[in-house]
Amino acid sequence: MSQTVANAAASRAASPRRIAALALPALVVLAAEPLYVLVDTAVVGHLGRVPLAALAVGGTVMTLTAWLGTVVAYGTTGRSARRFGSGDRAAAVAEGVQASWLALAVGVLVALAMQVGGGALARTLVGSAGEVAGAAAQWLRIAALGAPGLLLAAAGNGWLRGIQDTRRPLLFVLAPNLLSALLCPLLVYPAGLGLAGSAVANVAAQTISGGLFAAALMRERVSLRPRPRLIRQQLVLSRDLLIRGVAFQASFLSATAVAARFGAAAVGAHQIALQLWFFTALVLDALAIAAQALIGAALGAGDAAGARALARRIALLGGACGVAFAVLIAAGAGVVPSWFSSDPQVREQAMVAWPWFVALQPIGGVVFALDGVLIGAGDVRYLRNLTIVAALGGFLPAIWLAYGLGLGLGGIWAGLTLFVVLRLAALLLRLRSGGWAVVGAVR
Repeated sequence: MSQTVANAAASRAASPRRIAALALPALVVLAAEPLYVLVDTAVVGHLGRVPLAALAVGGTVMTLTAWLGTVVAYGTTGRSARRFGSGDRAAAVAEGVQASWLALAVGVLVALAMQVGGGALARTLVGSAGEVAGAAAQWLRIAALGAPGLLLAAAGNGWLRGIQDTRRPLLFVLAPNLLSALLCPLLVYPAGLGLAGSAVANVAAQTISGGLFAAALMRERVSLRPRPRLIRQQLVLSRDLLIRGVAFQASFLSATAVAARFGAAAVGAHQIALQLWFFTALVLDALAIAAQALIGAALGAGDAAGARALARRIALLGGACGVAFAVLIAAGAGVVPSWFSSDPQVREQAMVAWPWFVALQPIGGVVFALDGVLIGAGDVRYLRNLTIVAALGGFLPAIWLAYGLGLGLGGIWAGLTLFVVLRLAALLLRLRSGGWAVVGAVR
């Protein structure tokens, strides 16, 4: 291929239309699970406060399982994309095979662990034995049976994104979730299963989805034999992403703990702003997923220059999306907090966090986009170390200093802003260095 043809191919790969073609279906897939959880919550909420509390407790555990699935998916996308970009589709799919074995093994372990320890875990989370703990344990034991399917679907999302197939993941996730959303109220009420009906509907959706992704693998006609060497490589990648995620979780839990020390109104307002921040992050994460697939493919094809150009374009798109969010959030300052609370003190405290929340959007848009670039490049060790340093050296000291000095919610959100700014600076330096752009089918 001549240099001119290569440059033209890189330009097509980096076009906004191509990025959108990958990002928009990914967004629907990302949003499907949270939207189903809202439906599930609304259905169970009419059973009373005990079933709703039990769902909240059990749902927290399954959310952590889904997070493990995200780690598997992100690690698989970059590796599959590199193989696909090098012209070896069979090897790209083989990465999906090994990721699926890994996902299935973890899912079975989760399911078994919940049968044995679900009751003790529910009592620990609730703080005592009683109605809520008993109901949560029952829901958890049933819902955990869907863990193998849930994690198989995550691995399937990973390898299909890697080969830039966005149509099948959309169908394989959306259709089972829609079916489950219809099934849930029928099982809970007319069938008389109550809270257990919610868990059964969850299991149905996750098992069907996992089965569809597994069937897609079998249709590829590649070897389904486990390959321990590849699985070990994927475990190393997943380990780094997992440690990075733990640093995030510890930071946000600490921020909530500090907000709680400033009173109920402060922690309520913090929860509103934080959940909205997570929502905008979810939308921007779709762009990061497109980056994972496209950057991995470009580097797998040996096109380091094209990958760097693509990274810059994705960073600019992330910043532009962030600016758009900032404008919308600023315009909704006087309205949006009232959707979540009628308490005037909570709304007043929300206005303390709001300017920081608005300012974070453009910065966060670039950061999330560049996270996707480096994950696609397989540069996850750098991301892991960066997150730990930014959390331990910026976010955690800042929020506890805010508590010590009595700076309130504004101090907490200033700490979050510092955390994101530190990550932005380090990511831009990494982008400029080009050290992440290692070409080849494997890193």
